[in-house]
Amino acid sequence: MEPTAVNPRWRKSSYSDNGGTACVEAGHVPGAVLIRDTKNDGTGPTLPVTPAAWSRFTARIRTNVAVG
Repeated sequence: MEPTAVNPRWRKSSYSDNGGTACVEAGHVPGAVLIRDTKNDGTGPTLPVTPAAWSRFTARIRTNVAVG
């Protein structure tokens, strides 16, 4: 029996459309959040992190952007 593929439903960072070079996407799979470089068109490596680590990371970014 072949395992069912999971679609991480990739989402591009809202900052990726600014023409800069720091473009990332994130996708969710059971037990992990996957991070990848948008410029690789889905062919590059992904960095898996725990959902808790992702939450801490995004909270930190929101805090730093707000303080700026």
